[in-house]
Amino acid sequence: MNFIHDRFASKRDAVEKSARYWNPAKTQFWQDVGIDFIIDRREGYFLYDYSGKRLIDLHLNGGNFNLGHLNAELVATLKEGLDHFDMGNHHFPSLCRTALAEALHEASPDSLIYTVYGASGSEASDIAIKSARYATRRRKIVSAFKSYHGSTGLSVCAGDERFTERFLIARPEEFINVPFNDLGAMEQALAGGDVAAVILETIPATYGFLMPQDGYLPGVKALCERYGALYIADEVQAGMMRTGEMWAAVKYGVVPDIIVVAKGIGGGIFPLGCAIMNERAGGWLKEDGFAHISTGGGSEIACVVALKVLEITQRPEVRANIQARAAQFRAGLDAIRACHQDFFLGIRQNGLIFGLEFPRPKGANPVMRAAYRNGVWAIFSTFDPSVLQFKPGLLVDEALADEILAIMARSIAEAHELVKSGRETIEG
Repeated sequence: MNFIHDRFASKRDAVEKSARYWNPAKTQFWQDVGIDFIIDRREGYFLYDYSGKRLIDLHLNGGNFNLGHLNAELVATLKEGLDHFDMGNHHFPSLCRTALAEALHEASPDSLIYTVYGASGSEASDIAIKSARYATRRRKIVSAFKSYHGSTGLSVCAGDERFTERFLIARPEEFINVPFNDLGAMEQALAGGDVAAVILETIPATYGFLMPQDGYLPGVKALCERYGALYIADEVQAGMMRTGEMWAAVKYGVVPDIIVVAKGIGGGIFPLGCAIMNERAGGWLKEDGFAHISTGGGSEIACVVALKVLEITQRPEVRANIQARAAQFRAGLDAIRACHQDFFLGIRQNGLIFGLEFPRPKGANPVMRAAYRNGVWAIFSTFDPSVLQFKPGLLVDEALADEILAIMARSIAEAHELVKSGRETIEG
């Protein structure tokens, strides 16, 4: 791609232009925390910095790259699809959109029959909230503190105040936050009978993969049924087989009224957001099919890729690999933790979702930096920087898992020593 590279004289030039023309604060943030990183070439679970440095990707951009970067089967599917399909016209019935909607129904609880498409997870969350408001004729939405459901319209209002206050778009009279894992607080929020829906990340990602306590999610679903609210499961990061089952909420014993899925469904190839919903939530589709319009939502070529993503993800050998790697990583991480129990404080896990706990308030930051220096890219949790998000891909093999664990053992030991010596801090 010489016409891209030819625009930059050096990596430093690229960083300076990023700050000048793209995003000054975000560019500077990574420089300040010691992550001098511009992704260039990528393949499988490897990223290559502009300078050539190789990194193993355990961030996966929130699950976009569950199946790896530029997965060969997905690239071939995209190229073949482009011989026949493009974005399509969102007004008319479509072979691609209908095929994917049917496949999503087949991969979900039987009651979830409709798929409404957006171009992102944010838009899919918007669709879910609008559908719940239609179904209940209520306006209030309940979500968890420190949650993230998107950055647009209604979705951003359901998340943390960090993303609403700056743009003067908070609606506290309509969007209510309660603590995750607190059924008493949830019942108090729902008891007035005026809530349209509860929207929950099944395993809150931006909050450090906080795991649902036993009975919590089924308890929330029971409260929704008691008080007439819909249950929206945000599966953007926890879904698509990351827990070893297609939908994490279903693994926890919940059949949602709506499932929101994005990121991984596009295979890191083409953006797509989906709201999969039951008859009640999707009733508006029979009254006014033009009520939600999204020119880029459900792009036909995105649906072609997503169909292949679903097929790969549901293969028996992929499910078996997830189970094997989940056990391998847990055993390896337990062994590392045994050597650093006063620093490596805990492991949150469900399948290939891990949150690694370090001292508060920002103990994951020195570990992130050490792992980066040693060749692994794993990121801290935005709303709890004491937790490192550790997200191996679904197709990682045994040998790569061993390499990752060896790097993490070295990195955690280095970070621990730097913190003990005062050369690194967990305060900033």
